[in-house]
Amino acid sequence: MLTIYSDKHRLQHGKAELIDGTLKPCFETPSRADMVLQEVRSRGLGPVLEPQAHGLAPVLRVHDAGYVEFLQTAWQRWTAMGRDYDALPKMWQIRRLRAAIPQHVEGQLCYYSMDCGTPLTAGTWPAITAAADVALTAIDQLAAGQRGVFALTRPPGHHAARDYCGGYCFFNNAAIAAQSLLDRGAKRVAILDVDYHHGNGTQDIFYQRDDVLFLSIHGDPATEYPFFLGFADEHGEGAGLGYNYNYPLPAASSVAMWFATLGTALGEIRRYAPDALVVSLGVDTFEGDPISRFSLTSTDFLRLGEQIGGLGLPTAFCMEGGYAVEPIGLNAVNVLEGFSMHQ
Repeated sequence: MLTIYSDKHRLQHGKAELIDGTLKPCFETPSRADMVLQEVRSRGLGPVLEPQAHGLAPVLRVHDAGYVEFLQTAWQRWTAMGRDYDALPKMWQIRRLRAAIPQHVEGQLCYYSMDCGTPLTAGTWPAITAAADVALTAIDQLAAGQRGVFALTRPPGHHAARDYCGGYCFFNNAAIAAQSLLDRGAKRVAILDVDYHHGNGTQDIFYQRDDVLFLSIHGDPATEYPFFLGFADEHGEGAGLGYNYNYPLPAASSVAMWFATLGTALGEIRRYAPDALVVSLGVDTFEGDPISRFSLTSTDFLRLGEQIGGLGLPTAFCMEGGYAVEPIGLNAVNVLEGFSMHQ
């Protein structure tokens, strides 16, 4: 299996995020991607390729132009005020506040963010544009005939919506990949999100569309981040009604329950009969993950890959969460090896 990877991910290295009411070192660090790449190479998964530049046009197919411009210019505007530290919002545009976009960069940071866990840094823009190129280069390879490609995307993307960032995510790499497949001639694309946390951003982008089937297996938002999206009764709107499937599970769900739910999701994908599949590959469902509460083992990730491979679809994997850093490479590559057994 080909892996697409860029060293530019290291440019996004936030110093702190707000956790439990206090600023703590970020869980989302460059070492995550470094450990996955190390495992890809040590296991001989296949060639590792640099991404090709694709420009902003594919990004603007899924993200609001004003939001993209904010991300492109925010650091320069932030530091022009004499600040040399990471940018985090101090409030949010919330119920009954006017939905007006402020002119000031500090106000825009509040408007375009959903949490205090996604620091904007000096390296955010080059890192997120490189991650989008990683995802798009994976789609280049699918279009060229590859059956499975791993986009080692960092920062992750599935919490990034059309016009806001959050959950360590700025550009939605999986959504950009899915839209690129459609723009290249695919009629239907499925996105399967197996991260512990609901892919609220991906749902937001495709919620009113029937050309992308979105399915997410995740911790119940009644108790788990992102709290305000990911419930089972969210089925889509308008043309998208019936094309959004959420499978929220209690925090202590068993491995057997998780795989039974996966089987249900895979059945929906088969019924939809997409031309291609994008997998938001979070491995924070691992039993040792510090910010998640499922209990999959490293061996279970092989099984996950095998079952995805059993769909027989051209598949792009986009890296999402996973914060047990030491085993993240083992767990992610186990999924990819399991998938490859069916190719």
